[in-house]
Amino acid sequence: MTINEQIAAHYRHGDLLQAIEDGLSNLGLGPNRVTVDDLGPVDEFHIGGRIASKHFLDQLDINAGMTVLDVGCGLGGGARFAAATYEAQVTGIDLTPEYVETGQVLCDWVGLSDRVSLRQGSALSMPFPDREFQRAYMMHVGMNIDAKEALFAEVHRVLDSGARFGIYDIMRTGEGDLAYPVPWAGSRDTSWLTGPEGYRKALEAAGFECLTENNRGAFALDFFRKIREANATRGGPPPLGLHTLMQHSTAEKVGNMEANIAAGLIAPVEMIAVKS
Repeated sequence: MTINEQIAAHYRHGDLLQAIEDGLSNLGLGPNRVTVDDLGPVDEFHIGGRIASKHFLDQLDINAGMTVLDVGCGLGGGARFAAATYEAQVTGIDLTPEYVETGQVLCDWVGLSDRVSLRQGSALSMPFPDREFQRAYMMHVGMNIDAKEALFAEVHRVLDSGARFGIYDIMRTGEGDLAYPVPWAGSRDTSWLTGPEGYRKALEAAGFECLTENNRGAFALDFFRKIREANATRGGPPPLGLHTLMQHSTAEKVGNMEANIAAGLIAPVEMIAVKS
């Protein structure tokens, strides 16, 4: 099994669309009555969910009609949010076939299939022409990609001159062994964490200028605290959430990730760069 196949297998659910339908049904919702916001708890697979997406994507200055690339789009939650919020045309690419197939159905459900297109493929070899997009972003993707300079060079290729590129990834912030499994990897074999300095060097080598950098570690710990409090109040997780994706391994993966952040080993970090 190749590395890409291992990564795709890590994220594979097996019956994801039905699991989402079941969760919606428990909320009194369904395919004919669901919104982008209703799907937010399950389709924003990164620390902070929709709150983090808005904080991050607002920094890209996306305007109506812009062509935007979502690298490692997963279920397309960020892509649907960007299309609905900024009235952009968003294309997503992701390794996991089940995520892409399910995500496109979700686009149909919320009436965004004309503005969001999800493709299965590798971010290291994207099937898009040069200078196709006016903006690009990735959220919690680089942890699964070792060749970050090659990744950023490919993003640089498909971006127009002067375009902004946003990164919201979990990065190394301290020395020490991580607790596994975590949401993006079952072990260190498919986890390629790099510190902010490594990201900056790879961006610059690919032809980007890094404009801003923002460590969101404190935000992450507060986010996890609020989730625990909400779950305690309701007596368990909500009908629809990231546990819908990760299933029985959710508590262990999220618990390890939170412990790694609290120990100062990793943190979610935002970076905004521009194609020079």
